[in-house]
Amino acid sequence: MSFDSLGLCAELLSAVSARGYAGPTPIQSQAIPVIFEGCDLLAGAQTGTGKTAAFALPIVQILGETVPTEKRRRPRALVLVPTRELAAQVSDEMNGYARRLGLRSTMIYGGVTIQAQIERLHRGVDIVVATPGRLLDHAERGTINLSRVQFLVLDEADRMLDLGFIDDILRVAEYLPEKRQTLLFSATYSQTIKKLADELLDNPAKVEVARRSITADGVNQAVYEVEKSRKRELLSSLIRTGGWNQVLVFARTRYGADKLTGELLLDGIKAAAIHSNKSQSIRTRTLAEFKRGEWRVLVATDVAARGLDIERLPHVVNYDLPQVPEDYVHRIGRTGRAGEDGVAVSLVSREEQSLLQAIEKLIKRPIPRQELAEFPQYAARRSAGVREKKLAAGPAGSKKKQAKPQGKQQKAPAAEQAKSAPQKRKKAVMQRPAPKTGRRGQRS
Repeated sequence: MSFDSLGLCAELLSAVSARGYAGPTPIQSQAIPVIFEGCDLLAGAQTGTGKTAAFALPIVQILGETVPTEKRRRPRALVLVPTRELAAQVSDEMNGYARRLGLRSTMIYGGVTIQAQIERLHRGVDIVVATPGRLLDHAERGTINLSRVQFLVLDEADRMLDLGFIDDILRVAEYLPEKRQTLLFSATYSQTIKKLADELLDNPAKVEVARRSITADGVNQAVYEVEKSRKRELLSSLIRTGGWNQVLVFARTRYGADKLTGELLLDGIKAAAIHSNKSQSIRTRTLAEFKRGEWRVLVATDVAARGLDIERLPHVVNYDLPQVPEDYVHRIGRTGRAGEDGVAVSLVSREEQSLLQAIEKLIKRPIPRQELAEFPQYAARRSAGVREKKLAAGPAGSKKKQAKPQGKQQKAPAAEQAKSAPQKRKKAVMQRPAPKTGRRGQRS
C-alpha cells in the first residue's frame, strides 16, 4: 500500500516523501481512512510505529480544505500529550504538514513563561498541541477559546493516566463542543484506557496493530544481573568494551540521574542529564546536543520515557528498573523505532528481581540473561570472599574472645595484692599526659 491510496492531497504526499517515508505503517494505513470517514477512533499501537502521522495527516488535510478568512483564528484541533518533550515532537511534525496548507500550529506546556504563549494564541492558530495542566491555565484565564474544536486527540493516553491527568482531561473536555471527532492513541491498552474511551468517545472504531503491552520486535533485550553497588562500573564497561557512542540511560530519581552523570564524567565518558528539575530550555538544548553526538550518554528519568524521538538510537539502558512494568515498554521503545534495530539492556540487582518478574509477566516472555566477560565472575568471587571473612569473624562488630582456662582461677594472696597496688598507681601517674603550658605557665 502507498500513501496515494489513502486519499492524501499532493501537498501532504510531498511532505511525507520529503521525510523519507516509503509507505504507510500499519497504524497509518488503518487509522487514516477511519479519520477521513469522521468516526471516533480507539487505536492501540507500539511506540515508534508512526502514530503521530496517523492522526496528523488526515487532520491537517481536513482543516486545510476550509482555511478561515478571519484574522484571529480559533483552535480547530487540539492534541493532548503527557510531557513537554512529546509536545515538542508532535508540534514539530504537525508544523511540517500544516505549513504546506497554510495552517498555523502552536504548542502549550508548563515550565516556561505563559505570556509568549498568550501572544501566539492572540495572533490566531488552527492547531494546538498541549499538556493538560497548562492548557487548563489558559482556559481558566480566558486566553484560549476551545469552542470551535473539531478534533480532540489524546496521544499516549495511557501515560497521561499514569501521571494522574485523568481529572484534567475530563475538565478539558468540558470546554469543548459536544459535536467533535475524538481520537485516542495509546501504546498499551488497559481497562483504564477502555473506561476513558467509554467516557469521551462515541461508538469508536477500534484499531490495534500489535498485541497488548508488547515490546517492539526490533529491540534486542538483555538483562545483566549485578550487585547494586557495581552498576555504574558495569555500565562504564559495557559502554567502553561495546564501543557504544549514543546511549540513553534511565534512572529512577532526579538525584540518581545527576549522581550517575557525575560518576560517568569521572570515568571519562561524556554524559549529561535531563529531568523535571531542569528548565525546559536546558532540557531542549541538552537533547539537541545529544542528537548531534556531543554527549555520549544521556541520563534521564521517566519524564523522558515518552516523546523522545531520536533517529536510529542504538542503545537504551535501564540503570534502575521502573516501578511500573508498562514503563519498561515505553523506555525501550526509544530504540528500534520505525523498523530499525536496537538494543535494550537492564542492569538488575538482587533487590529488583520482583520488578523484573513483573516486567517478564507483562511482556509474556523471559528476557535473556547475559554476562560481560570476567565482570560477573569477579563480582561473585569478591562477594563470596567477603561472606567467608564475615563467617570466620562471626557476627558484625564482634571480637573473638580468648578461651578461658578450665576450672576456677585462684586469687593472688592478699599480701601480693597489697604489694602490687602502689606499683599500679605509679604506672598510671607516669602514663598520665603532661599538662599543657599556656601563657601563665610560661610567665611563672
